[in-house]
Amino acid sequence: MEEINSFGQTGQGSIHCLCIIGHIEGHQNLPEDMKTTKYEHMMPLIAAIEEAPEIKALLILINTVGGDVEAGLAIAELIAGMSKPTASLVLGGGHSIGVPLALAADKSFIAPSASMTIHPVRMNGPVIGVPQTFDYLSRIQASIDDFILSHSHINRDYLQGLLHETSQLANDVGSVLSGSEAVNAGLIDAVGTLSDALRYLHGKTDL
Repeated sequence: MEEINSFGQTGQGSIHCLCIIGHIEGHQNLPEDMKTTKYEHMMPLIAAIEEAPEIKALLILINTVGGDVEAGLAIAELIAGMSKPTASLVLGGGHSIGVPLALAADKSFIAPSASMTIHPVRMNGPVIGVPQTFDYLSRIQASIDDFILSHSHINRDYLQGLLHETSQLANDVGSVLSGSEAVNAGLIDAVGTLSDALRYLHGKTDL
């Protein structure tokens, strides 16, 4: 229970369960009343899971509203680089950087009632109005796009269309895809539940 309360994860059994919830917290601390996933917890934990001989597979449960892009992408790259079988299950929502986090697993599932929110990267706080700022944002967005494209079956032109859609989000650009829509778009592998994700992992191991 202490592991669940402190880090949103549990080491019971041969399949390790890791939760990515709320805001992805990066280099700055978020208010204490916000649910966060701290990258300084996730990164060494994922490395430890990879090294632990008693852990045979990793299940990632995702319900995130996005957050720090660099921190989220760093976590996603670690998951994608694991040698052990991994499966992700999006529950509720996978917002912004939650998309690469879901796709980082070997097999991605999304609950029928869940959704994926896709929009371009943005910057909070003061912004210096010079070309270098927009070039930086473009390079960050390109890194995210490349990760999505290399870990899914979505078409680049279709992804760009979803990112720059203007008729779905109030006061913003982007798209919201339901579970089945995310699968039909080639973004997520399958609509499924907890048992589907566990069945996949059991099939990839000797459990």
